[in-house]
Amino acid sequence: MTLYGIIADLRRKHPTPAAMQTLDMVVAELGRTRDNLKDAVANLEGKPLPPGGKPILDELIQRAREEGVYDLDFGPDPYDKPPSEPLDEGTAGIGALLAISSLAGVALAVAAVIAGLQKIFSSGG
Repeated sequence: MTLYGIIADLRRKHPTPAAMQTLDMVVAELGRTRDNLKDAVANLEGKPLPPGGKPILDELIQRAREEGVYDLDFGPDPYDKPPSEPLDEGTAGIGALLAISSLAGVALAVAAVIAGLQKIFSSGG
């Protein structure tokens, strides 16, 4: 069973406001710790739990340990800073061609505007 499956079971088993608030706090911390319950519980140590929330948290910890999902490690966050890839000659060449063609397009657009304005002002007189 997954960690979130255990949390869903506890929500069904204990539908009290204290249980819901406690589990909401845990889920919020899981988002900060990349689903590591051990770190999430450590972050909750200094925060006050709702009255009656401690037994819910203890049951969650116990069930997570039994299922082997208490201390998950998914490695470094891939969205934090992706590793830089080396730029090869082909990619650099394609980038250079795109830049040159973009500049040529802009230059042609400017030339067309100037020619159009000259035509308007020379025939308007």
